[in-house]
Parts: sequence; C-alpha cells; structure tokens
Amino acid sequence: MLMIRLQRVGKKHDPSFRVLLTDSKNSTKSGKFIEVLGHYDARGGKTELKKDRIKHWLSVGAKTSVTLHNILVNNKVVEGKKKSAMPKRKKSAEAKTAAPAPTPAA
Repeated sequence: MLMIRLQRVGKKHDPSFRVLLTDSKNSTKSGKFIEVLGHYDARGGKTELKKDRIKHWLSVGAKTSVTLHNILVNNKVVEGKKKSAMPKRKKSAEAKTAAPAPTPAA
C-alpha cells in the first residue's frame, strides 16, 4: 500500500521533514521512496507542498500518516477533521477484572 508520510532530515535540535510517497512496508529511515511531495519545517512552521500531486496520489488510493493528515488539513489540501496522533489509552487491568455491579431487584 502506498503511504504519504514524513521523513526527518536536518540537524540535531532543528527538525525539518520531507513529505514522501513510499511503500508502507519501507522504514522511514530506509531512504526508499517514490516521490518527494514537499517539505515541512517544524520549528518555523513553514510548509511547502505539491498540492496537485498529493491530491493525485490520494485519489489513486494512497493513505496518509496521522500527523501528515493534520498538516494537510491545516493547509487546506484535504477537507475534514484532524485526527488524534496520541496513542489510545488502555484500560487498566483492575477495570477488566472487576465484577459487574449488581442489578436492583424489582
């Protein structure tokens, strides 16, 4: 499956990212990609995107990472709501093993 995601480039403590089209099985650090679709400077907030190419690949069936989806929503390339990039919270083991509350007798 094709994936549009970020690849970190730049120096230590100065994060900047490339927006890449790659196979989802490739690691972000592998260096294997199909096309560069733009770049994103995290500290400056500057974003340059090839909007027409991104829309083309999305129409063909490529998926985006959650973070990149939020960047695309901010830059009005894609319409929709932002997605939460935080991992889902797991329920504690105590809540799973707790007995259900007794129902009142009628």
